Amino acid sequence: MSGGDWKEMFNAGCEGDLALVQYHVQAGVDVNYAHPEFLSTPLVAAILARQPQVALYLLEHGALPDLPSEFDGLTPMQAAVRTGLGDVAERLQALGVARSAPSALPAARRWWQGLWS
Repeated sequence: MSGGDWKEMFNAGCEGDLALVQYHVQAGVDVNYAHPEFLSTPLVAAILARQPQVALYLLEHGALPDLPSEFDGLTPMQAAVRTGLGDVAERLQALGVARSAPSALPAARRWWQGLWS
């Protein structure tokens, strides 16, 4: 059996491919790892991609509910509030995470967005 592929799991989570995410999690992929090329956690990425089923699955399988994503500059709760994923925000609260307002995007991220828009 394969040890799983973090990048494939990350992309599957952003695309909402829950079955592929489940495969990689069951194969042992670390759901809290932030790859140096991505600098984002799978949980925050799934939330920002508006994939609540994936986010809830990751939370049920070891994703840390308060682990911030360096690239996005957001915690899972901030991402859930920003995207309006109430069910994810409620689950995070049930796990002990305080509800908070979304933070501003980091300056580097705003600069890149301005470049591409």
